[in-house]
Amino acid sequence: MDATRLQCRARRRIARRFQPSRAPEGNLTAVASLVIALQSTVSDVAALLGETLALAPSITASLTRETALFGSLPELDSMAVATVLTALEDRFHILIDDDDVSGAMFETVGALADFVASKEASVKAAEMPLGRAPEKP
Repeated sequence: MDATRLQCRARRRIARRFQPSRAPEGNLTAVASLVIALQSTVSDVAALLGETLALAPSITASLTRETALFGSLPELDSMAVATVLTALEDRFHILIDDDDVSGAMFETVGALADFVASKEASVKAAEMPLGRAPEKP
């Protein structure tokens, strides 16, 4: 699955959780919470990459949503991918199936963060009883 499709699916899943009738303080607040959560996920994924790949602090600090991963970070080889996937599972309490892993997922920091956000949303959706509104962050 290409990165754009994965990002769209993740955003749709998350947006469904914040429908106007389900948002506790209105749709605007829900969208703002979503944006903050996605920015936080990007920062957390960048920090995890820095720790896992033993990047210099200056490189870790320069990682943004648009930063390319494969081909741009020599530390990210096939063995490092397995280590990063394990670290993502541990840090974000998600399960990554072999079928979920693709090259598109590792194109940019943002693509990887979107993947993590979609996995987190599916875990939270599975834990929430039907008909119950999401709790305030």
